[in-house]
Amino acid sequence: MNNKGTVTLITDRLILRKYSIEDSKDMYKNWGTDKKVTRFLSWENHKNIEETKRILEYWVSRYESDSFYNWIIELKENNEAIGGIEVVELDTVKKACEIGYCLSSEYWNKGIMTEALKKVIEFLFKEVELEEIYAFHDTRNAASGEVMRKSNMIYKGTFRNFIIRNIKYDNISAYSITKKEWKDNL
Repeated sequence: MNNKGTVTLITDRLILRKYSIEDSKDMYKNWGTDKKVTRFLSWENHKNIEETKRILEYWVSRYESDSFYNWIIELKENNEAIGGIEVVELDTVKKACEIGYCLSSEYWNKGIMTEALKKVIEFLFKEVELEEIYAFHDTRNAASGEVMRKSNMIYKGTFRNFIIRNIKYDNISAYSITKKEWKDNL
């Protein structure tokens, strides 16, 4: 493994970069308080912008570690922050990680999250040299599963009444992609 930390990644429409405290307004407005977004996530809506700032202060402090991967998703066209994508768990022994993401509901169904996820997968396989990437989604959030499928992740199964990070979900679908599978799809 070759940890690089959160480096800026560019796609056709997006800039994936480190969060900054200045992103608090966009985060709070665009997805931190959007119940459509947080409905299927492991965290609740932010109560106020101060809570958003505290979260960002913590994340910014973690960028000192080259094993911390947490990108804000910014639209190139207007420099607005509209979501986030991160390595939720990193297993350095297995060279594997879990990916999590969220996006402002205003930007759903536009291929934005698929574009971001594909870029992060490419970075993690090529630069960080991971061997496997996996992700989970609440089965009631079919669109998240579609993002995973469009990113060439393979459905592995559904866990019933699954608990992840001490949060109970009804049913969770699991997807993954290995470096070999990713290379085969290039």
